Amino acid sequence: MLHRVNVTVGLNEERMMMTGMHTVADIFCVGCGSIVGWKYEAAHEKSQKYKEGKFILERFKVTGPDGSNYLLSHEVHVGGSDTDDV
Repeated sequence: MLHRVNVTVGLNEERMMMTGMHTVADIFCVGCGSIVGWKYEAAHEKSQKYKEGKFILERFKVTGPDGSNYLLSHEVHVGGSDTDDV
């Protein structure tokens, strides 16, 4: 069973990611309409099939319950998203 709260999922599109071609759909905040991440609908490479059905939220686009952005401490290493190099 799929549960989504406070987001809507857009249309599927083919997108070249760092890990290869995927079919993805953007995820939108129902409150403000901003894109907050994406959902992997299909992976074209066998090694990436584990991503299918998974939702990716971009931390810097998500706001905390008090209205502030979620920020990481300086000790935490932040890796790039799958679309950074595309």
